[in-house]
Amino acid sequence: MFEWIIIGGGIHGCTVATYLVKKKKVPIEKICVIDPYPEPLHKWKRVTGFIAMPFLRSPFVHHLDINPFSLQSFKKDDGEHFFGPYKRPALSLFNQHSFAVLEEIEMHKAWYQGMVNQVEKGVEGWVVKTSTSNHFHGKNLVIATGMNHQLSYPSWGEELASVRPKQAGHLFEESLPHMEPPFVVIGGGISAAHLVIKLSNEFPGQVYQVARHPYRVHDFDSDPGWLGPKHMSSFERISHYDERRDVITEARHKGSMPRELANKLRNLIRHDACTFTEDEIESWDVAGDDIILQLTKQKSGIKAKTILFATGFSKEIMKVDWLQNLIQQENLTCAKCGFPIVNEDLSWCNHLFVTGPLAELEIGPVSRNISGARKAAERIVNHAI
Repeated sequence: MFEWIIIGGGIHGCTVATYLVKKKKVPIEKICVIDPYPEPLHKWKRVTGFIAMPFLRSPFVHHLDINPFSLQSFKKDDGEHFFGPYKRPALSLFNQHSFAVLEEIEMHKAWYQGMVNQVEKGVEGWVVKTSTSNHFHGKNLVIATGMNHQLSYPSWGEELASVRPKQAGHLFEESLPHMEPPFVVIGGGISAAHLVIKLSNEFPGQVYQVARHPYRVHDFDSDPGWLGPKHMSSFERISHYDERRDVITEARHKGSMPRELANKLRNLIRHDACTFTEDEIESWDVAGDDIILQLTKQKSGIKAKTILFATGFSKEIMKVDWLQNLIQQENLTCAKCGFPIVNEDLSWCNHLFVTGPLAELEIGPVSRNISGARKAAERIVNHAI
């Protein structure tokens, strides 16, 4: 029987595992991390690598290790390591550091590749069953699976992606369309920005970006005051969870990007390497191998070979059967928005903890970020019995 089972091996699950080993001194053999992918941070590395993200948005103190200055003191290869006044780390440096931290705790000993399809309360703890009929027994359970598996498409986009999967698809899909110019990138946030910059450098003049709003410039996706008592003190005094949800929604700078990305995009536009259109797609059609997008404001359409959606995930809570069944079986409390109502230590009930988006009604607007992963791991490790 494991002492801890962690469902999800992304940044949040790996951070919890690191804190358990290095701060709570739990032997790695007593931890089981269940994830669909063959290695930790698999999806993170795939997506950030595809969009060629050079630097993280988070500052240097946000990473997987327990010491905030661990990344800063990490032995570095040649190259530019940090960017800007907040010392945002290079993606390559962050990934190297993450690998070293997970090697140090011997994460491979805890790793199990599999899809969870059932979680239930056993006689002595939790029983987690996977699609391959494996059973894992553990005293404590941490759900660190992220928001959901439902990608957000505009109403017309989902139909297009299903009809032309080799030409249109979401950035976060497991299999991407064939990358043939000209391209249209749908979306106006940071992922879209990185993708447009990458494609414009590779295929200058053959990249279009369509977004419903102009570039929104913010250093971070929420004010740094949400990392500490400046904003969190008043947030924690809010007793109504509907009001907490409204505060979180208002605090997030949705669809935003740091200034240097907006400047790069504007420079590419000035040099005709890409075209930005503030508009929405009204309809689409197909002419041979081309996809024709008709816009709502301008009469001329856009002809493309590849359409990429950088439009994030659905706002809804995870609509996966095992979690919905667990909520019903254990009578777990949720707010009207569908998100868990948890205790200060992020326990949803005895020996069941959450992190990431599932913890945001307690952690606040930063809950989904790397800083939120650290905050959640700290609470779980400090308060767990």
